[in-house]
Amino acid sequence: PDQVKETLTRLKTYPDLNFSLLLDITAIDYLEYHEKRADRFAVVYTLRNWQKNWLLQVRTPVNDPEIGLPSIAELYGSADWAEREVYDQYGINFSDHPDLRRILNHWQFVGHPLRKDYDIKQGQVCYETDSMEKEIRARLQAKGVDESTVKDINTELMFLNLGPSHPATHGAIRIMAALDGETIMANVNEIGYLHRGFEKTAECRTYNQVIPLTDRLNYCSALMNNIAYVKAVESWLGLEVTDRTKFMRVILSEFFRVQDHLVCIAANLVDMGGLTNYWYLYNEKEASYDFISRLTGARLTSSFTRIGGMYRDFHEGWQEDMELQLKAIEKGVSDSLKLILQNRIVHERTQGVCVMPAETALSYGFTGPNLRASGVAFDLRKDNPYYHYESYDFSVPIGSQGDIYDRIMVRFEEIFESISIIRQAMKLIPQGPVFVDDRRYTLPSKQEVYTKIEGLANHFKLIFDGIKVPPGEWYDSYEAANGELGFHFVSDGSGTPYKLKVRPPCFYAMSGFHEMVEGQMIADAIINLGSINIIGGELDR
Repeated sequence: PDQVKETLTRLKTYPDLNFSLLLDITAIDYLEYHEKRADRFAVVYTLRNWQKNWLLQVRTPVNDPEIGLPSIAELYGSADWAEREVYDQYGINFSDHPDLRRILNHWQFVGHPLRKDYDIKQGQVCYETDSMEKEIRARLQAKGVDESTVKDINTELMFLNLGPSHPATHGAIRIMAALDGETIMANVNEIGYLHRGFEKTAECRTYNQVIPLTDRLNYCSALMNNIAYVKAVESWLGLEVTDRTKFMRVILSEFFRVQDHLVCIAANLVDMGGLTNYWYLYNEKEASYDFISRLTGARLTSSFTRIGGMYRDFHEGWQEDMELQLKAIEKGVSDSLKLILQNRIVHERTQGVCVMPAETALSYGFTGPNLRASGVAFDLRKDNPYYHYESYDFSVPIGSQGDIYDRIMVRFEEIFESISIIRQAMKLIPQGPVFVDDRRYTLPSKQEVYTKIEGLANHFKLIFDGIKVPPGEWYDSYEAANGELGFHFVSDGSGTPYKLKVRPPCFYAMSGFHEMVEGQMIADAIINLGSINIIGGELDR
């Protein structure tokens, strides 16, 4: 434990290593694990060298959670919120952290819910709002404003509280800003309003029963969460799904990527007053959801995947329906682009505004379109391909400034690239089954269940006991609409996860929000929030 900070510093600063991206920090409580450990807790750091696509995990035991570990918040911006989450959920301290306090659970919460001895049935109500005075004062002092109380500061600055229920936030997020006129001098944010204990709930569900929970992460592209989750489980099982399943997952992933980007851009433009642009994009999104309902059985949260395959095959004639949707989307996006490409108001509101340089974006754990808008050409579909992505012809759009304009335009370009991938996959998709023929993982047919005792017993065991996953620990990730969606598992060999940690791209995008908005106008901060596409379900889990 006393060498962890030195080790991580070397990993980041040595030119031959250059692990500049801290993806996540999590802890593990081994209290009830089948293999006894000398130390009850361990902390795991997940890092990536994006240039060489090296993924590395650094693990350290924690001898005493009260003493904890040294903070690395000064080394990685993303460590600030990540360490706060570990402290909140597991009670592990990080010395020299600038503001170690709760982040997902409310400030009056008692205990640490991801510890194995926490009584999950006890309800804890928050009776009083956190003033956030300490955090806003710390940010102001970092900017050179040194006052003793908020009251004294108010003689010169105005404090503005947005949310947690405000139309500008597009979700339950609380934003506090210290304003000098309309310029933001300091910004702090409070999240957790949609925290519903995803990871704790997963510990008492079978692996397939977790799939509906993943729908509720980024609900604008729900099926991408399903696919990312089952891909992670299958990777540890060494389970190779059928080729038709792979093509179906690519088609669905890219179609939902398009839907996610349509929602993001439409909401972003309407924040600027572009209501016409909004309807051009929103109408196509609504029509697409009707098509998704025919394709999967539900408009939004379909839970269409299974470990080892898919729930069922697509309906007959789906390719013709898909092509009609793609053409309609292309027209809606093209019509919207005609209104903004030469629009002076859009350019002045977005170009050079809320810039996120590449180095800072990497430090705060940005991934996906938010990172690519800053000029970093990293995409898991290209750099660590899965489901035959290496065989598709597509480009990775990148920005040059890392401003709001780049974040919008990268998503516009990704829509066209995703449509191209879908069309390529539609031409190549083979016939065949949509689930593996292995009764350890997939349910027998109804005919077998109703006519054979073996089929009935197999069905009973899979439903009640779940898929038995070999003991071990692993991390797997996926290029979701907002960036790298990762799942960190610990299995004890049973049919339920011993631990499941989600690496949500929104969480780290929001952690760097203050870096983008301080020094900007309050109206620009609202547009910037839309441009990084914060989804409350994924942010708070």
